Amino acid sequence: MQEAKKAAQADVTIAVMSGTFLQRGEPALLPKWERARMALEAGADLAVELPYVYSSQKASTFANGAVSILDMLGASHLCFGSEDGKIEPFFNSINQISQHEEKYRSSIKEYMKQGLSYPKALSLSFEAINGSKGDLADLTKPNNILGFQYVTSILEQGSPMRAQTIQRTSAGYHDEELPSGKIASATSLRKAIFSGNGTINEIKPFVPESTYRILSGWSNEGNPFLSWDRYFPYLQYNALSMTGKELSEIYEVEEGLENRLRSALKESSSFQEFMEQLKTKRYTWTRLQRMCVHVLMRTTNRQMEEAVNGERSPYIRVLGMNPTGQRYLGSIKKNVKVPLITNVHSFEHPALSLDIKAANLYAMGFPKQSRISRLKAEYATPPVRIGFDK
Repeated sequence: MQEAKKAAQADVTIAVMSGTFLQRGEPALLPKWERARMALEAGADLAVELPYVYSSQKASTFANGAVSILDMLGASHLCFGSEDGKIEPFFNSINQISQHEEKYRSSIKEYMKQGLSYPKALSLSFEAINGSKGDLADLTKPNNILGFQYVTSILEQGSPMRAQTIQRTSAGYHDEELPSGKIASATSLRKAIFSGNGTINEIKPFVPESTYRILSGWSNEGNPFLSWDRYFPYLQYNALSMTGKELSEIYEVEEGLENRLRSALKESSSFQEFMEQLKTKRYTWTRLQRMCVHVLMRTTNRQMEEAVNGERSPYIRVLGMNPTGQRYLGSIKKNVKVPLITNVHSFEHPALSLDIKAANLYAMGFPKQSRISRLKAEYATPPVRIGFDK
């Protein structure tokens, strides 16, 4: 966060955050309000929610949603982490692909026919067209893939935003073990939290002090960190109570997956066991987890199409702010072309209805003694405010 502010010489910093379910196809570790507070205490001035219809999606759709929100909020820069920390290779890569687009798309289809996953097909196709020409982004790296989609979305949406990137050091995106250095991947941090026998001390050197304080406070109050294990029975019920036809109409359930999904669910006693049975060479783990989120939500192809009607987010929900963020919102409010929401009662839209449904499902992962308050939180919780005089 601090490096991004420095790189952009930012007067105001905006964090766009997933709500309840993440791009990796997992439930968020803890609720959006606590994570908004983390962002604000780490240096953001304003935290807004990336709706479910963008957050639990492939990289291109995820990026489209985030870019549209930042553009409508008048952001001058978008900053993301990448492997090398140089922005030029991303523009070079986009130009290279546009010059060989037909060959590139054809190559992707051919690799996928061979049973390869989309990310693998994409990276191999890119290698086939780039040769050794120029300074290009390595699209075999997950952080670079998302960064590539951010830059692509900025160009496609005609946004005046300037893309910037900061080098990610040490930890790889999928690293599962905490490193000896100071930088850890989100994967390794989640694994450490869930294997910590009720403590989170192991992650303290790898997160900001304010983040550790919020995480430990959450845990010390007896609240759970949420994972797929808490939602697996609901996933089983939803999938097994639908007919094959109904399941095939769920978003991202491609032909044939409905049968494999039902079979694996019948033979598994845990989410991990289920995923190991479901996984194939063609589909990545995160792609299958995202599909499971949509099955959990019972989101159909038609519902998703109605909710994502155009390339721009239909609203912007404010999760938190400090005085700087509040002043900025006040200065741009009249120019924002979609509703700025602080209360979900004030607006209706198919995408917001899915956000509320996702929040209700998320609440079901909590123990029964706190579930009612969590079910009410989506309607009752105001934006987080820090730094204001009491």
